Amino acid sequence: MRDMLSEQPHTFSSKAGVTPEGLVLVDNPCTGSYSLPEVLNRVILGNALEVLGKLPPASVDMVFMDPPYFLQLPKKELRRWTVKTAVEGVEDDWDKFASFAEYDAFIARLLEEVKRVMKPQATLWAIATYHSIFRIGKIIQDVGYWILNDVLWVKTNPMPNWLGVRFTNATETLIWAVKDKKAKGYAFDRELARAFGMGKVGANVWVLPICTGAERLKDEHGKKLHSTQKPAELLRRVILTSTREGDVVLDPVAGVGTSGHVARALGRDFIMIEINPRYVEGIRKRFQTVPKPFSEPPSP
Repeated sequence: MRDMLSEQPHTFSSKAGVTPEGLVLVDNPCTGSYSLPEVLNRVILGNALEVLGKLPPASVDMVFMDPPYFLQLPKKELRRWTVKTAVEGVEDDWDKFASFAEYDAFIARLLEEVKRVMKPQATLWAIATYHSIFRIGKIIQDVGYWILNDVLWVKTNPMPNWLGVRFTNATETLIWAVKDKKAKGYAFDRELARAFGMGKVGANVWVLPICTGAERLKDEHGKKLHSTQKPAELLRRVILTSTREGDVVLDPVAGVGTSGHVARALGRDFIMIEINPRYVEGIRKRFQTVPKPFSEPPSP
């Protein structure tokens, strides 16, 4: 499959009133609330659990949530047998929790805060690996959401299975939900779902590579800035199938900002929240260009 996004210089629209220099809003603990114009098309540097409570209720059309995985990796170095180099796993502090109970409480609080700012017809996307997606799905239902679908992302270039003691983990699962069972009028593009999915029926399977090469953001040492950066094409499919032009996309744990970057290219507004200053700086630099989507979807 050819690349679906290419980089080009970008001038921010006057509608948003936000320049690249004004992209970042640092949350002030003394601020009790934000109006929608204050946060629209900006990334808020702050704690999502605190910032979400300051956003106006029923103000966003879609939420994309890529929370910590809680991988619980063993404290040992994993090395490739043939070339003897170390495997770069997810060892970030943001993925560490003391227990399942602590992790579950974090996810539940995040989902409750997100639900308050969703419009009645808004939808939620949550993505994770097998380590946590089943816990997240249960909590989504416990909080009162109604699950519409799951979508299986099949990676064409997954992390190799170096030890050979289990199946290669080549998938992630996305859960798509509405605020409650009675929700009506949510956005869904059936034709694009058919184009993106498997076969003529538009099955809930997306086959595409992980984020690699020039698309992946690097730090000053040439290392991955974010260990789990999602590919722009994945967000393109999420946004095109479940939002309309002009909708507001919220990402409460934005990482390096793929959701907002793609949303802006597709004529959607965005609100991103991120607590890590290094990631926010990466977003700021990233927004000096914007991905240009091809006009046609990939062939089914």
